[in-house]
Amino acid sequence: MRSYRWLPEPLGTRVNPMVPGAGARHCGLYLCLRKMAGAAAHLSALGLGVYLGVLSRLGTSRFSWHPACMAVAVCFCMTEAILTFSMDSSPFFCCSVKAKVRLHWMMQVLAMIIGSIGLIFIVSSKNISESPHLTSWHSILGIGTVITVCGQLLCGLCLLFPKLINTYSVARLRLYHTTCGLVAYLMATATVMLGLCSDWFKAQVNAVLWYSCLIIPLLPALVIMNQINNGYLSKKKIEI
Repeated sequence: MRSYRWLPEPLGTRVNPMVPGAGARHCGLYLCLRKMAGAAAHLSALGLGVYLGVLSRLGTSRFSWHPACMAVAVCFCMTEAILTFSMDSSPFFCCSVKAKVRLHWMMQVLAMIIGSIGLIFIVSSKNISESPHLTSWHSILGIGTVITVCGQLLCGLCLLFPKLINTYSVARLRLYHTTCGLVAYLMATATVMLGLCSDWFKAQVNAVLWYSCLIIPLLPALVIMNQINNGYLSKKKIEI
C-alpha cells in the first residue's frame, strides 16, 4: 500500500473542481485586487505628498521647505521610482525595461536632490533658532535614511556601469541593490510617519485626520514590499 504525505494547501488557493471556471474567477479576482492595491498606492502617495506640501505653507518660513521637500522626495519620487517596475500598476507598463531603468534612476536622483534641499533648510532653520540637532527619533532616522540612500545611489551607479565592478557579479549586486533599496524605502516611510507624530503636524490636524495620515504611508510600503518580494527577490535568490 502506498503512503501519501499530506501537504497543507496555502490559504486561499483551494478551488472547488466541481465548479466550472472557479480557478479562472479566483485568479481574476486576485489580479483585480492587486491592480486596485497598486492604484491605491499611487493615489495615497501622491495625495499625502500634495497634502503635506500645502499644509507646510511653502515660503512662509525656512522650516516650511523641509516637510514640503521631504514629502515630494519620499511620498512621490521614491514611491513612483519603485512602482515603475510594478507589473500591476506601473504607468509605464508599455515601456521597455531599459526605459524603466532610466526612469527609475532619474526619479531616485530627483528624490535625493529634493531631499537634500529639505535637509539643508531644516539645518539652517535650527541654526537660526539656535535649536539643538538630532534630538528626536525622526531626525536620527532621517540621517540614517539619507546615508542609506546615498549608498543605494552608488550601488545603482555600479549597475548602470558594470565595468566599474570586478569582484561581484551583476546579478548578485542587483539583488543587494533591490534588498537594500527596500530597506531604504521602509526607513524613509518610517521617517515620514515619525514626522507626522511631531508637534508641528499634530497642531494643524484633528485626531481623526492624524490617524488617517499615519496609516496612508503604510499602503504604498506594503504594495512595494509585495512587489519586490514576489516579483524579484524570490527569483533572484533561486538564480544565485
